Amino acid sequence: MVRKVIYLEEHNIGLTTPEIASLWKTYIQQTATLCVIKHFIQHVQDLEIKPILDEQASFLQSFIERAKSMFNEEHFPIPKGFSDEDLNLSAPALFTDLYGLSFVYRLNQMNLSDYATIATKVARQDVVDYFYDCMESTAKIYKKSLNLMLSKGVYDRPPKMSYPSNVEFIKKKDSLFDTWLSDPRPLNAFELGEIFYIIERNYIGILLLMGFIQVTKDKEIKKFLIDGKNLAQKQIDIFNKILKEEEHLGNIPVTLEVTDSTTSPFSDKLIMFFIATTITTGIYLASYALSVSMRKDLGAHYISIIIDIMKYGEEGLKIMVDRGWMEQPPQAFDRVAVLKE
Repeated sequence: MVRKVIYLEEHNIGLTTPEIASLWKTYIQQTATLCVIKHFIQHVQDLEIKPILDEQASFLQSFIERAKSMFNEEHFPIPKGFSDEDLNLSAPALFTDLYGLSFVYRLNQMNLSDYATIATKVARQDVVDYFYDCMESTAKIYKKSLNLMLSKGVYDRPPKMSYPSNVEFIKKKDSLFDTWLSDPRPLNAFELGEIFYIIERNYIGILLLMGFIQVTKDKEIKKFLIDGKNLAQKQIDIFNKILKEEEHLGNIPVTLEVTDSTTSPFSDKLIMFFIATTITTGIYLASYALSVSMRKDLGAHYISIIIDIMKYGEEGLKIMVDRGWMEQPPQAFDRVAVLKE
């Protein structure tokens, strides 16, 4: 449900820096995502998946226009973002319908937490309503995509564990400090859950990278994508190994195939942007997993992974800047430079 609110012109409250940053980032991400969703819609055959893709496209188009209106009202330059110029609708399907469904699931899973975080940092009523509406629409589409994945048998459920028989408290020898210096104990529910999700998102990421690698002709970008695929595979291997050592079954998701097309439906700029976005998300989620994991071996793995992702992100940033593809985020007035004049 989109709220319709009349805002009094006399209040005319300018946007704060968190509001500027959130609208700017969200606009660019939504224009990029819309290009990918349009590609899925162009080729989808599954009559259960198509309505979800259509709803996702409608949501993105609506909120892109709302953001444009706010930018115009503030006389704020509308970010370039992405458009049909970055999309080749005549290209063959690059992914199967099931991958399109998993993409929508994963997209809204990430966006739901992102919009919730943004909503705690904005205050102007129209901006608050914008992100609350984003959350509401995102939650609906996420729920529909999750339910459809379950019904089609392509959702790999997180690990289960026996329920505790009674309430327990951590003993002194199991304190956070001692845990980092002692032998590993069995994984707890928090740690098992985070291991599952890091494996899941890297599997989905590998498939995305496989498709991009397949259609990319630029040698520098292709090497960068291959490096990303190897990094994602490394994370899967690390955490599947831990699961198996703990006598838990390793995560083996249902195959969500990439087609044999070698014609790119997306511009190189769009491909690089998507990978840059996943890098940012990867750092944030690995940091969160680190914060809830008390075993020293897990902590060491997460710290190592965060460093690897940051190094990889630096390589991607260099490629984008060198090619003039990186939009400059809104900058504050440089008072230091003025003082030096």
